[in-house]
Amino acid sequence: MPIYEYACESCGHRFEKLVRMSDDAPPCPECEGAVRKLISASSFVLKGGGWYKDGYGSSAPGGGSSSSSSSEG
Repeated sequence: MPIYEYACESCGHRFEKLVRMSDDAPPCPECEGAVRKLISASSFVLKGGGWYKDGYGSSAPGGGSSSSSSSEG
């Protein structure tokens, strides 16, 4: 289940809650008012070497096709 961030439309209280994607938004824990879902920064970070650092699919040296071999003569 993802963690969503909510803000109350009545009192402005902000909180986070584990909620299923199919469930409705929970009421505000302070005043039981209606809340809206906020868009917040993701904590998803790619670290380490990956295919994008290896040059996968590119024509750069060491990755992908080698069509630029020694054609000078």
